[in-house]
Amino acid sequence: MCGITGFVGKGTREELENMAATLRHRGPDDEGYFYIPDKIGLGFRRLSIIALDTGNQPIFNEDKTVAVIFNGEIYNYRELRSKLEGRHRFITQTDTEVLVHLYEDEGEKMFEKLNGMFAIAIWDDRKKKLILARDRFGKKPLYYTLVRDTLIFGSELKAVLSHSLITRELDFESLNLYFTHECIPSPRTIFKGIFKVEPATYLVFENGNTKISFYYRHSAAFDKPNPCKTIDDCIRLLDEKIRDAVRFRLISDVPLGLFLSGGLDSSTVCYYAQELSTKPLNSFSIGFSEKDFDESREARLVANTIGSVHHEKIFNPAEVKYILPELSKLVDEPISDTAIIPTYYVSKFARESVTVALSGSGGDELFMGYQTFQANKFVRFIEAVPKAVLKKIISPVVNLLPTSFGKISTDYKVKRFFLGLGYKPEYRDVIWIGAFTPEEKRVLYSNEVLSKLGGVNDFGAVDRVLRGVEHLPLIDKIIYVYQKLYMMENILSFFDRASMAVSLEVRSPLLDYNVVDFANSLPHEFKMRGLTGKYILRKLMEKRLPPEIINAKKKGFNMPTAYWLRHDLKDLMLDILSEERIKKDG
Repeated sequence: MCGITGFVGKGTREELENMAATLRHRGPDDEGYFYIPDKIGLGFRRLSIIALDTGNQPIFNEDKTVAVIFNGEIYNYRELRSKLEGRHRFITQTDTEVLVHLYEDEGEKMFEKLNGMFAIAIWDDRKKKLILARDRFGKKPLYYTLVRDTLIFGSELKAVLSHSLITRELDFESLNLYFTHECIPSPRTIFKGIFKVEPATYLVFENGNTKISFYYRHSAAFDKPNPCKTIDDCIRLLDEKIRDAVRFRLISDVPLGLFLSGGLDSSTVCYYAQELSTKPLNSFSIGFSEKDFDESREARLVANTIGSVHHEKIFNPAEVKYILPELSKLVDEPISDTAIIPTYYVSKFARESVTVALSGSGGDELFMGYQTFQANKFVRFIEAVPKAVLKKIISPVVNLLPTSFGKISTDYKVKRFFLGLGYKPEYRDVIWIGAFTPEEKRVLYSNEVLSKLGGVNDFGAVDRVLRGVEHLPLIDKIIYVYQKLYMMENILSFFDRASMAVSLEVRSPLLDYNVVDFANSLPHEFKMRGLTGKYILRKLMEKRLPPEIINAKKKGFNMPTAYWLRHDLKDLMLDILSEERIKKDG
């Protein structure tokens, strides 16, 4: 796992080194550069995971006409290498060198053959072109901008912002999307003119022009027929695919551990990892003193069942005061999922013992694990109620429910549910899990912001995602939006920032594209039976994990934020949101 950065066009060697220096937390072990004045600069920071002695980058082909820098892991690199060795000379044992020679043979079709998480930059000196590519689900970040014929890129915004050609200007349309989604969806960023390379795409910069192409269509699996005759057949197939995905991700030349929250997804990944390992693995979890949020007992139960060496810590709200300033420097642009804080905390805790960790990310989005999927089943009953009754009687009563501070409390769920009913079916889930409604945002914004936004589409990101999948049933559209927006743009983004802040590589077996495609091809009743989400995953694991884990309701990896803001963090909140400070900051 590493940090990459560079430019094609204007830039000095000193600038290149400064850009790479901003990514030191992503790669504290080594650095490497390739620089030709007024032509090309590639910078690299390394976190050593595989081939510890020979893995520094850039890595070149035999005649030095192709250079690659790369952040991530290619899990099928050995299989690819075996097919390339007859035609190419290898001098390292790295997955990076496989990319160099695969590009020589396949050109831009190479990305279709990769199984992994990656952000890749390839310089083709013969054709004088740069190629930037990102993995299918955007696990690894990659930013770019084009300024006066110079293309500048980096693993994080801070690297791009370090180039002297960059000017910082707030993008108000991105800001508006942030207040809807609590993150900024690709390809936009908070800065005007700076973009994210989208998941499953590659960008070619040649002769001063950029061209973006998709190499994988995430939506295609939804159109595939059910791959098995019965749910038992599907369970056997799911078992094979998860097992293979975990096996790939256990490859490491440094210590590897497990994130074990106590939920079904992480417990499933930990079960397979420990079963496939020849020795007990280290598992890590954090707990909270507030029982409603604490899953440490469940994590210990799973660890005892699978035989991992378990480590746990209790998260103290006082520590948030020290963590927030550090995280704000690292995330570069707004993201408001509070789970980034415990993720950072458990990553820092795990990094004391391991350099790589497996996580259960993706299970809820693949197998309909969120309570909003249940809410979508209730909608048809509510829609039978006359609108006048709903508006004049039911909604006012719902809004009178007293506020509580439990984890996704009943009053919150009911209020949010009725709030979402006023929107198109494709937008309801965004309202249910988001921050502000379009109407609330108009009250929040100053007149200056309102004038800049004009007639902006509050659901533009959703409409963009749904373009081309209009034919899918509504429930598939909802699943697809969760995967494309909430999972890729929010969860995977903050997981990367929180873990790489402490130089920890996190791998997500459930997001192997073979598992994702399989899950997306399954009929809905295999994923949600009645109101039970993740049905097929529960059936897969019912004889492998304790019943308390199989039958537990989803809790999520969240903090008791509302309670803390009323108590331990109240002074911090009042200081940050004071009228004086807001006026001063603009």
